[in-house]
Amino acid sequence: MFARFFGRKPVRDAAPSTEGRLVYAVGDVHGRLDLLGPLLHDIAQDVLAAEPDAKPLLVFLGDYVDRGPDSRGVVDLILQMMTWPKFEVRALKGNHEEALLQFLGDPSFGATWMEHGGAATLASYGVQPPVQRTDAEAWIPVRDAFAAALPPPHRAFYENLELMTDAGDYAFVHAGVRPGVPLAAQSERDLLWIRQEFLEERGRFEKVIVHGHTPMETPQLTPTRLGVDTGAYATGVLTAVRLHHDDQQILQAKAKRPVHAAV
Repeated sequence: MFARFFGRKPVRDAAPSTEGRLVYAVGDVHGRLDLLGPLLHDIAQDVLAAEPDAKPLLVFLGDYVDRGPDSRGVVDLILQMMTWPKFEVRALKGNHEEALLQFLGDPSFGATWMEHGGAATLASYGVQPPVQRTDAEAWIPVRDAFAAALPPPHRAFYENLELMTDAGDYAFVHAGVRPGVPLAAQSERDLLWIRQEFLEERGRFEKVIVHGHTPMETPQLTPTRLGVDTGAYATGVLTAVRLHHDDQQILQAKAKRPVHAAV
């Protein structure tokens, strides 16, 4: 398992800039604590080597839970990072965190959540789904057990995730943005779920959009968006982008063997 850098890839005539801030944005983790730990270690080492003038910004782009084996451990590590004074940490909401919160509010949503990897999240908190997953009544005690198993800091973490943050010429979101709609007017649903309308847009947005949500074999660095979801839960490759002034670099942690999606 290791992290590595790829060289800078210029993206537009007038390159976007962080206005001097050193920024790291981490793609969809999906329970892969085994990858997140080494990636954050290498990010920390990079900060020590860079000796930036200002506190670096570390942005997590959402989808911390589901599919991979250790959702709880991932959240524990992010919460630890939030207490480390060397970084400003911003954690964004993903559609999988939305699903987790929906289950807490409506246990009948459990069967749908399981179709998208929720069983792995329950297991990481020591909770098992019912034998009859289509029985809405059977999900009530499961929801109650899950709510009881959530440490208060974890529940607060899920409930207080942000939808968007920015730095210089970059805006950070989970899924993308609706073309033609100002960033300030974007809907939560689009920020968490949009795909094709955003990915196929050839015009420019107010800022360069840094996002996850749509897994690709390799990171997508284009003049209008930087996509850093490389499907870590299945591929064993977790990606982050390092932004500093007008420089862009990709960092990755790789596992020797992929862990396939939990169902």
